[in-house]
Amino acid sequence: MERKLKHLEFIQGVINRLSTNSFLLKGWSVVLVSALFALSANSSNVRFIMLAYIPAIIFWGLDGYFLSLERIYRKHYERVRMKDAEDIDFSMDTSDIQSGFNEWASATLSKTLIPFHGALIGAIIVVMFIQL
Repeated sequence: MERKLKHLEFIQGVINRLSTNSFLLKGWSVVLVSALFALSANSSNVRFIMLAYIPAIIFWGLDGYFLSLERIYRKHYERVRMKDAEDIDFSMDTSDIQSGFNEWASATLSKTLIPFHGALIGAIIVVMFIQL
């Protein structure tokens, strides 16, 4: 039983790191977009606002990637949780769990990421029209 708990702790550690990465990406996204807003306001140059789309879109995609990996490791956690204690091999291999573009797209367009990243891109659009 102790082996099973230790294995579940390893998997939970990965899930926690992925969640932390997602949180940090959101923070960096807001910081970079805000900095580009400040540069555009300071120099009255709309190009800086256009440049803000790049980190917003890239960080949205990365956030979706981390969420899709987190989902995969949650499935792995459930699989290990259901195993008998003597079958625990401490494997972190998730290659047999479905992953790919569809899962990444599903995570990127999830109801948890669209409001945050969509609002950020919406803010870029609003500021862009205000600056014009």
